Amino acid sequence: MIAQEQIPTVLDHPVYDTEGKKIGDAKHVFLDDSTGRPEWVTVRTGLFGTNESFIPIRDASLVQDHLEVPYPKDRVKGAPHVDVDSGGHLDASEERRLYEYYGIAWDDAWQRANQPGEDGWAHGTAGTAGTMGTAGAAGTAGTMDTAGTAGIAGTGGTAGAAEDAMTRSEEQMHVGTEEVESGHVRLRKYVVTEEVQETVPVRHEEVRVVREPITDANRDEALSGPEITEAEHEVILHEERPVVETRAVPVERVRLETEEVVEEETVTGQVRKERIEIEGDDVPEDRDRM
Repeated sequence: MIAQEQIPTVLDHPVYDTEGKKIGDAKHVFLDDSTGRPEWVTVRTGLFGTNESFIPIRDASLVQDHLEVPYPKDRVKGAPHVDVDSGGHLDASEERRLYEYYGIAWDDAWQRANQPGEDGWAHGTAGTAGTMGTAGAAGTAGTMDTAGTAGIAGTGGTAGAAEDAMTRSEEQMHVGTEEVESGHVRLRKYVVTEEVQETVPVRHEEVRVVREPITDANRDEALSGPEITEAEHEVILHEERPVVETRAVPVERVRLETEEVVEEETVTGQVRKERIEIEGDDVPEDRDRM
């Protein structure tokens, strides 16, 4: 159980689940109307911390500078969305819905809330709780009816402020980025066959008949054989033919690299702001709204 004096240590500090995973940051603590004891803590979750989930704080523990709750992160993020009224008060029906979601029986919660605690206090009904802001103090508790239901508690304000002061809040849009996969690019090598033409010179031999007249220089050679006879002389011809041979040779290296490109993208969202109207007599027109 978190004591009231520990609330400033809880607010705006991390909240972790049963597996040591960070759920978000604690934003508000809701107090029991009759005793002022902490009943619920809200945690900002979501991509930009825009969602606020309720977690029972009764079994939570404060470890160093963070809060640990006995619930897994996914369960907390799936908790029912609850709209808290302008007075910072949790409706009984909404609180019952939250107890049922976390597996806490409503009757058990009521009995536990009305049993004397270690400090001798009796808790008010778990069905109604007021909120406490950062470094705020608990509001004035309402009276108990016959069923033990606590009256509506005042909202927490800044320490030392007047009880009739009102806190005006507004939402702020925080835009961040997350890295996601946008596609896959791969290199794949395959083989294709192309026709290539090249011109290469080739040589071949052709025969031609050479006739030489008989002269004094070749007369002896010409008359060395018989006078009349048959003879035959053969010449072998040669030619070149193209020969094709392929060889694999490296021509280039190809690889993939990533390059970071920065672009500007406009994000549009909606934020809610509280306005405070001043009602009454003799109120200047320029001061009736803040």
